[in-house]
Amino acid sequence: MDALEITTKLVSFKSVTPKDDGAIFFLAKILKEYGFKCKILEFGEKNNKVNNLYAYLKGGKGPNLCFAGHTDVVPPGDLDKWKTNPFKASIKNNTLYGRGANDMKGAIGSYVSAAINYIKNCKMNFEGTISFLITGDEEGDADFGTKKVVQWLKTNKIKIDYCLVGEPTNPDFLGQMAKTGRRGSMNCKLKIIGTQGHVAYPEKANNPISSLPSFCTKLMEPLDKGNEVFQPSNLEITSIDVGNKITNLIPNEVNLVFNIRFNNNFTSKTLKELINKRLKSLDNKFSLKTKVSGEPFFNFSKKLHDCLAQSIYKVSGKKPTMSTSGGTSDARFISKICPVIEFGLVGKTMHKVNESVSIKDIKELTAIYNEFIKTIFSK
Repeated sequence: MDALEITTKLVSFKSVTPKDDGAIFFLAKILKEYGFKCKILEFGEKNNKVNNLYAYLKGGKGPNLCFAGHTDVVPPGDLDKWKTNPFKASIKNNTLYGRGANDMKGAIGSYVSAAINYIKNCKMNFEGTISFLITGDEEGDADFGTKKVVQWLKTNKIKIDYCLVGEPTNPDFLGQMAKTGRRGSMNCKLKIIGTQGHVAYPEKANNPISSLPSFCTKLMEPLDKGNEVFQPSNLEITSIDVGNKITNLIPNEVNLVFNIRFNNNFTSKTLKELINKRLKSLDNKFSLKTKVSGEPFFNFSKKLHDCLAQSIYKVSGKKPTMSTSGGTSDARFISKICPVIEFGLVGKTMHKVNESVSIKDIKELTAIYNEFIKTIFSK
């Protein structure tokens, strides 16, 4: 099967996170046909089971090169706004439409095709191991996906030497950008505490809304200036809620929700300490709860960088920028066990209505991946 055929089939699975709908088993079936040993790993609670796949094919004694990806997708949204059925790949004007085509079923199809072509061409005569880590839980909480597979790999003493994650890293055109790190993400819930009372007797109450501007000002103070590999950390307030529908009632509390994307000048612990310190300087009671989605990481490998950059340039003539921008990805888990780099399709339409990918890009990405595999095993 070529990359387009695999991608088309993958799009047909309604694998809205964390449901798999058969996509993982489909990939395992293809890989088994070419000699891969496949292990379906199921993690989760009784009513929330997630399927994951670890597949590998061992050639010689060289490095284990892993491709990591996810088959789960975000919901399609308003179906009336789609030009096509989001779960039936449609090709129009050399563009493939469908949920997940861009993020990231197209990249999975490209890498599977590239790996199969490489195996065929070298007739199994290669020095190393080709492996796949595919999860069905990346777009949601990601509690039972790559995070758990990494733990399973450690427990079973399976070593991955290099990993490429197929996220859509390119903002505008293929070959533009790869990722060598990611910012951390911390979700925060702040409760400003006052004293409830009647609006006619403000002296007997403490309106927490009065303190809101000073809290917002304190939160929006710069966190840092960034560094040579990361942009400055950034805090965004996303919700302010009083929950009060009564016009003559001074509320007891105000709730703020905010997210911080932070660089490696901080850990989540030191960042929380800074936020608490700033807020404690204000003369008002509050409580702060945080949930960390991921710590920042910068994981630079000269071999990964050089092999990928050379492969991109050889196929496309582009020289990619190495970046740490954007959101979180499963690379945050993989970076704990091996060098990792991210490179995939153009991300313009990911998560959008009418998500799509250029067929030309799928073919070119397949060629880049094929060259990348060859280059890794030849050095």
